[in-house]
Amino acid sequence: MEDGGVLPTVDFHTFILSLGSSALLHLGELDHPDGREAKPDLRLAKHTIDIIGMLQEKTRGNLASPEDRLIESLLYDLRLRFVERGKKT
Repeated sequence: MEDGGVLPTVDFHTFILSLGSSALLHLGELDHPDGREAKPDLRLAKHTIDIIGMLQEKTRGNLASPEDRLIESLLYDLRLRFVERGKKT
């Protein structure tokens, strides 16, 4: 395995942001890490957004205020982008 440097600390914040990055990749709004242009896959984007939504439901009442705001704003942004991307296809 290749040593790519130091990985971020594993916590709820970085986990949710990682899922958000995956959703953006599937929406075609981020290029692949290897530089290839991402092609939108709305099915995978919706699945990833739904996973974040499920985590929001399952963790309701158990998150610190900053974590709660993060997941709320991320879901709002991703859902809006998903609807906009759907209009373009």
